[in-house]
Amino acid sequence: MVQTKEEKNAYQKDYYQKNKEKKKAYYQKNKEKINQQHIEWYQKNKEKVKEKNKEYNQTEQGKKMRRISEWKRMGIICDDFEALYNQYIHTSKCENCNIELTEDKVTTSTTRCLDHNHDTGEFRNVVCHSCNVRIG
Repeated sequence: MVQTKEEKNAYQKDYYQKNKEKKKAYYQKNKEKINQQHIEWYQKNKEKVKEKNKEYNQTEQGKKMRRISEWKRMGIICDDFEALYNQYIHTSKCENCNIELTEDKVTTSTTRCLDHNHDTGEFRNVVCHSCNVRIG
């Protein structure tokens, strides 16, 4: 029986919904064994995992997810990080001094920054590093 990708996904989703409690109970019963298997698998495949992560981090999606995770760690509060990321990426001039923004590995005065209130975590503007330092 040949299935399309959509049919297979629908079947798996349906199966998961029907067996959710059974799978949960199995996991709870065998939690330690399952975790140990994961640890052993990771130890055997550590280099492969590192290489795959390194490749992923070079993709646009990887860069995006890493940036959003960094913002969350910094305490930035936002309802829609997707929209915030798009605004951040597509802002070419500092919203404070109107200088052309750059994206460098080394921070310069024109490096693009996400300005936010450190007390509340609320996003304010996309600005250059100089303005971000001045605003504080």
